[in-house]
Amino acid sequence: MNPPAAMGRRDFSARMVGLAATPPLAGLLSRGQLDEAARLVQAQVDAGRLRAAALLVRHVKTTFARAFGEARSPETIFLIASITKPMTAAGVMVLADRGELALQDPVHKFIPEFDDGDRKQVTVEHLLTHTSGLPDMLPENAELRKRHAPLEEFVERAIRTPLLFKPGSKYSYQSMGILLASEIARRITRMPFPKFLGDQVFKPLGMTRTALGLGRFKIAETASCQVEQAAPEGGGVADADWNWNSPYWRGLGVPWGGAHSTCGDITAFLESFLHPEGKVLKPETAASMVADHTPGLAEHRGLGFAVGSRSFGAKSSPRTFGHGGSTGTIAWADPRSGLTCVLLTTLPARVSQALLLDPVCDVVSGVA
Repeated sequence: MNPPAAMGRRDFSARMVGLAATPPLAGLLSRGQLDEAARLVQAQVDAGRLRAAALLVRHVKTTFARAFGEARSPETIFLIASITKPMTAAGVMVLADRGELALQDPVHKFIPEFDDGDRKQVTVEHLLTHTSGLPDMLPENAELRKRHAPLEEFVERAIRTPLLFKPGSKYSYQSMGILLASEIARRITRMPFPKFLGDQVFKPLGMTRTALGLGRFKIAETASCQVEQAAPEGGGVADADWNWNSPYWRGLGVPWGGAHSTCGDITAFLESFLHPEGKVLKPETAASMVADHTPGLAEHRGLGFAVGSRSFGAKSSPRTFGHGGSTGTIAWADPRSGLTCVLLTTLPARVSQALLLDPVCDVVSGVA
């Protein structure tokens, strides 16, 4: 696969015509609204704010797919950031289905050194629902990245970092909880987590263009993040050798945000929860992952998934599940309508959330 190349308006228009001739909409989706969603994305490309994006909306057997800017096709590979989290959670729940762990198991059962103070009360479920008390990022996060620390050091620091509150008492978004959930899986399977996730989740679902880390892909085969627009702690230093586009970060494969994927593969992942067939998880386990596990707390969370988030569109149902990513990505599925939406961009969410992700999702959420 060649590196993404910029396309002019004529190339984009020709590609739009070609894709429009693929699955007929047949009245299942509102074509006008989908065209409006595509127009919103293209407007940001035309304005010079957005370099690349891909959009895929699916309902039943009808698919609307578009690519924008430097993305050669809707199947361009992006660094998807925290959309990785529900994928990691799915890998952990494979082990639950096998009886090798349970949600209420204490973390120290698998990570014995995680046992002082309130850590003894942290369960696997707490890790997957952002209620463990662990921080989102380590206090020494930037320092670790700057010196290209291995993932094992992030794990070691997460095991020992202070808890922010009593486990289960609050919701607080925490990438380090997802990291320790993946460490539990690694210790149980004695297998590198990227390989385990590839074998047990991606391969059964036909996600051939997805990997935790780079896998068999090359950075040149992926869309380049607009790192100059990112927060400094997220790699927002254009010439830093640890930013989102660096070989270090792309290859590290952090289980909270280091996966690469495409619109089509992420749609297949979402649909495995809309219509669970047992390819990866038992149907009841898949249903549990997209149910609300945090009633009464600040946010509704499933296992790895957000549930009923406003970012999934103004007209989506409270049962809608999915996740966004700081690199400028969003993916969700609405069980009420059967609609799925994946929008992957190169513009960090701190800019694109209000500018692009929210407006597009608002439009798409009303098309079915």
